[in-house]
Amino acid sequence: MGHGHSHRAHRHADEDVEVARLPRTVLLAVLGLLAATTVAGLVWLWPDAGRVDDVSSSVEFAAPGVTFPEGVVHTVYPVCADPAGPGGGVGDCNVLGVEVASGPDAGARTKVQVSPQVLGSGLEPGDRVRLLATPAADDRPAAYSYFGTERSTSLAWLLGVFAVVVVAVARWRGAFALVGLAFSGLVIWQFVLPALLLGTSGLLVGLVASAAIMFVVLYTTHGFSMRTSAALAGTLAGVVITALIGLLAVGRTHLTGAGDESGSVLSSFVGDLDFQGLLTCAIVIAGLGVLNDVTITQASAVWELRGAGPELTRAQLFTSGMRIGRDHIASTIYTIVFAYAGTALTVLLVIQLYDQPLLDLLVTEDIGQEVVRALASSIGLVLAVPLTTAIATMTVPGPRPAND
Repeated sequence: MGHGHSHRAHRHADEDVEVARLPRTVLLAVLGLLAATTVAGLVWLWPDAGRVDDVSSSVEFAAPGVTFPEGVVHTVYPVCADPAGPGGGVGDCNVLGVEVASGPDAGARTKVQVSPQVLGSGLEPGDRVRLLATPAADDRPAAYSYFGTERSTSLAWLLGVFAVVVVAVARWRGAFALVGLAFSGLVIWQFVLPALLLGTSGLLVGLVASAAIMFVVLYTTHGFSMRTSAALAGTLAGVVITALIGLLAVGRTHLTGAGDESGSVLSSFVGDLDFQGLLTCAIVIAGLGVLNDVTITQASAVWELRGAGPELTRAQLFTSGMRIGRDHIASTIYTIVFAYAGTALTVLLVIQLYDQPLLDLLVTEDIGQEVVRALASSIGLVLAVPLTTAIATMTVPGPRPAND
């Protein structure tokens, strides 16, 4: 019996746990209804391409005639704190010597003013930069200024290494995870952003997009199984809770959602944009990755526990699953907090520089948004653990003797 129990524990859980017809039917029916609702929501909320083009065409990124040619750095001049100081001057201090590599002036050489931070980033002769070219006028020649450093090659290399490492370690599951990641980016780029630009409800856009992403990502990455379906049900429940908590928190804290420079730009050009809805949508989408991780872990834990302990009652199974879930919650909360701390590091540095009490700075939009985003996502995450555990516990078969 000991050998048979060990063999049972090492087999794939889906082979050991045969879900009864009733829970299977109920779970799949609920997910089928949610899938149909998601598709209907996509069709209903899908942004009209013509209206999106009208909004985009009304906004000019640069003045007419301005182009963005590439340039190749041939000289890196010294960094000076005061360009007008001794030995300085615009000609040889805090500038890059660049050869224009594209456009009508290809081959021409020019100097462009840059900040000390750009020079300190490690630029060397041969590196490529993007220039902002102002066309010539009657009283002046064409002028060039620094727009940014060309990073596409380095980013493509980094992306390639990421894909190779994921596939090498996770194999087919890693490859399918990359497919799910690409689909998620497509949904955000083609659906979420255009819909928000047209003033569509951020809450509805966030819910529909999150559901669509989770249906594809979970089944693509983890396969079609009842275990994945239980995790998906818990994930969708967590998404709804996060959305409701986010909506309530944004309203109760009176956040505007437009506290930074990007919000000012959007408010100038997109009059119908609902910034509070945009913040709510951001809260929902920001928590998807961690939420997915937690729910699939909980569903898998319950499946494995049932496979290893068929004699456990449902109450014992839920309790054992929650022991795993509590450990996972503790580590995942750190993940959320550290992720937000990393993205808001410059804001935290400004707070440190001001040397003001943190509670006094919570009234600022930037700090308030990050706190609400972190807390709303964490609440949804924590509540998704018992929900997913309960769904998985009710889906797997009831207790039976271990030797059956």
